Amino acid sequence: MNKLLLHPLAKPVLWLALSAPLASLVWGAFQNTLGANPAEALIRALGDWTLRLLVLTLAITPVRHWTGWHALARFRRNVGVAAFLYATLHWLAYAWLDQGLSLAALWQDVVKRPFILVGTLAWLMLLPLAATSFNSAMKALGGRAWQRLHQLSYAIILLGLLHFFWMRAGKNDFAEVAVYAALVAVLLGWRLKRQRSR
Repeated sequence: MNKLLLHPLAKPVLWLALSAPLASLVWGAFQNTLGANPAEALIRALGDWTLRLLVLTLAITPVRHWTGWHALARFRRNVGVAAFLYATLHWLAYAWLDQGLSLAALWQDVVKRPFILVGTLAWLMLLPLAATSFNSAMKALGGRAWQRLHQLSYAIILLGLLHFFWMRAGKNDFAEVAVYAALVAVLLGWRLKRQRSR
């Protein structure tokens, strides 16, 4: 498996897979197949994929240790950048399709609805991680400072989960929330246990 993961085509294939959901949503928007409320469907789908990719990013290190597929490490940054891109599209779709890009309306909505505030905060916390996802930024910051900064990803995934929970609370639909919560608990619990053992 490590040989396959180190193949030169592995990253292009990964990016094709990461872009497939977005391509499907764009195609659905043009074909008018996103349902009765395409704007809401687009916003929510982009948010769902953001959370999935954040969980996948968090899972890469534990899976490496559990399986011995150490070459997975080379994909963590790509998946993290993809999560940021989906999060940005999610927020922009909300700002444009739901609030008409009105700063006043956006401010009022963020202040009024806690789940929007939490989601916006999580996206803002992703900005410095995306900005320092390049090798040059890593060298400029130094290894320890870079690692400390990127530990924000743990807070981001928790805020993203809270955002998702509050959004689904309005419809009393917690089944999918429970699945994500269980995954995040296992992944963060593994990290905590590993840190304590050190």
